[in-house]
Amino acid sequence: MDHGDHSMGHGEMGDMGDMMDDVGKGPVCKISILWNWNTIDTCFLSSTWHVRSNAMFAGSCIGVVLLIMSLEFLRRSVKEYDCFLLRKYTERQAALSGTPPANCVIPRYRPTILEQPIRALLHMIQFAVAYFVMLLAMYYNGYIIICIFIGAYLRAFIFQWETLAIY
Repeated sequence: MDHGDHSMGHGEMGDMGDMMDDVGKGPVCKISILWNWNTIDTCFLSSTWHVRSNAMFAGSCIGVVLLIMSLEFLRRSVKEYDCFLLRKYTERQAALSGTPPANCVIPRYRPTILEQPIRALLHMIQFAVAYFVMLLAMYYNGYIIICIFIGAYLRAFIFQWETLAIY
């Protein structure tokens, strides 16, 4: 009876042996699904975002704040683009009717087939950024979550500072 194909010789332990060898080769990612305050050797979203120093972690925190701010920038861009479309439509209707825009009764406006893809693209980018923010929050790193809150405060302060209508 030939057991050559079914025996587990020392050479076939390569995968497990390689894993054991990797343990002593250097820093590995610390990933926790519990609340943590890890800074060095943390990884976010992929192993390529491996924080190896305090400076890298500080840069990651600044990047998270900017990511959150970009989310509000995108939201504001959608709002401004919609206002632009409505202004353009209002002006076009006023020019056709010969009355000033303030006195026009404007029916509801539906974006054209060329305008809607831009609106959809802005929405998709906004959705993707929000999804990455959610993934970052799921690392339960206290510092990253604080940076998310700081970014939310700054984004509202900068991008929601607008004139309010008085009714």
